[in-house]
Amino acid sequence: MLSDVTALLSATSPTARRDEYASAIVDDNILSKPTTATRRLSLQRLTELYGLDVSVAVFRVLRRLWDLDASARPLLSLLVAIARDPLLAASAAAVIPLSVGDEYNRDTMRSALRAATGARLSDQTLNKVARNTASSWTQSGHLIGRTFKQRARVVATPVAASMALFLAHGAGFRGEGLLDSPWVLLLDCDPPTARSLALEAKRQNLIDLRSSGDVLVVDVDRLDPFFARR
Repeated sequence: MLSDVTALLSATSPTARRDEYASAIVDDNILSKPTTATRRLSLQRLTELYGLDVSVAVFRVLRRLWDLDASARPLLSLLVAIARDPLLAASAAAVIPLSVGDEYNRDTMRSALRAATGARLSDQTLNKVARNTASSWTQSGHLIGRTFKQRARVVATPVAASMALFLAHGAGFRGEGLLDSPWVLLLDCDPPTARSLALEAKRQNLIDLRSSGDVLVVDVDRLDPFFARR
C-alpha cells in the first residue's frame, strides 16, 4: 500500500489527471509489476483506496499534503485508505485499543473483520484480509515486528493531524469533538496533543482555527486546493 502510492505520487505531477495515473501504472509500469494483469490490479486497488482523481476531495487534500512532510506519509496513506476501505476501518478495533508493547492478536483481528462482514467472507478470504490489514498497520507504524507483532506508538505531525481533522470534519465532528474523534485517535493523540498539533497546523497555514474558552472552531477548507483557489 504505502510503497506503491509513494512510487506513484513521486512519478506523477500534482496536477495529473486520472488517466495519467492509470497510464503511469499500466503503460509505464512505474510500480514494477511483472504482468499487465498485476498492473491493472494495482491500479484498481490504488483507485479504491485513494481515488486517484482530482474530482475526489480527499485525494486533492492528500495530493496537496503529500509533498509537505515526507514523515507524515505513512499516516496520510493510512488515514485516506481507512476513509475509503470499510474492512481496513473495521480492523482498527484490533489495533488502536492496544497499549504500546501489547502483542497483536490475529484472532482479535479476524473477529473484528468478521463482525463487520458477517458471513460474507469465507475463512480463507478472511485470513487473507487479516494478513493484508496487519501489513497496512505495520506500514503505518502502529505495529512492529515480523512473526510476532507488537503495538507501537506513532508520532503524528501537523500535516498528518490536518488530514485527520479534515476527515473528522467531513464525518460530522465539530469543535472539541474533532480532537477526540476516531480519526484523531488513529494518530495516537490525546485531545491536548491534538490541540497542539492543530495550533501548529494553523501556524503553517494548513487550517483555520479559533479558540475562546471552551469553544473551538476549526475550518478545514484551506486544505482543499479547490477552495483555496476561490
